[in-house]
Amino acid sequence: MEVKLWNDKREREMYDNLAELFAIIKATEKLEKAYVRDIISGAEYETECQKLIAQFKTLSSTLRDTVPNIERFHDTYKMDCPAALNRLVTSGVPATVEHRAAAAVSSVSSAAVVAECVQNFITAMDSLKLNMIAVDQVHPVLSDLSSSLNKLSILPVDFEGKTKMREWLSRLSKMGAADELTEQQARQLHFDLESSYNSFMASLPTGGS
Repeated sequence: MEVKLWNDKREREMYDNLAELFAIIKATEKLEKAYVRDIISGAEYETECQKLIAQFKTLSSTLRDTVPNIERFHDTYKMDCPAALNRLVTSGVPATVEHRAAAAVSSVSSAAVVAECVQNFITAMDSLKLNMIAVDQVHPVLSDLSSSLNKLSILPVDFEGKTKMREWLSRLSKMGAADELTEQQARQLHFDLESSYNSFMASLPTGGS
């Protein structure tokens, strides 16, 4: 004896849509795993993922009264598809698109920090040329420079500029605010700044890399 799940055409359509939603979530989970395991290329993944996301959005909109909460639907049917939920519900765009966006933001952010570092190097060297050698004049300038260098992730921890600035800040912190650098100290600091600046510029990636 055949058991009907529906009583009319409308109910049948609803069950068909629920089955389709289930299939889309399962297919997205498989696609995400295939991409992570490098089984398919980024281009193939992106095309298929965009298709599944579009289908999901259309179907979830159609089923919004029947399935108001996708996570609950996922849990009710014990689907175990966390990657699909993240892609379809949380993100809404393919992973490749997310990666490109993150790289663009990182690039813009890094460029801003590089400009900040260059400005702080120049300010520090110029202040010494203007004979601003009191501790309360030198310390803030070197502190700003050290802070901006530490923000730049492309520089190694033992980068010369970072090390030199830490040494100078430690030295200055043991002196009084009104104390002044000797001529020899000022000359050495300027040399360290110039050397660190040159190393900094040399460490930056070129446009072609």
